[in-house]
Amino acid sequence: MNSKLLITKKLRGDDGYRVFSVRIRTDILDQVNALADDTGRTRNELIGMLLEFALEHSEVVNEH
Repeated sequence: MNSKLLITKKLRGDDGYRVFSVRIRTDILDQVNALADDTGRTRNELIGMLLEFALEHSEVVNEH
């Protein structure tokens, strides 16, 4: 599978999300920060987009 999440640049604005805490590795945070800088989106918005993409492209499989 060679799918990519395409992220467009946009101005800051809309919200409406729930707040929760999550621990991630520093290298992943650095990548999210770089993506935020490149796109003009907030880290929170990007993390939401990345989670939504991952959920839509996830499948539970049985290990046999």
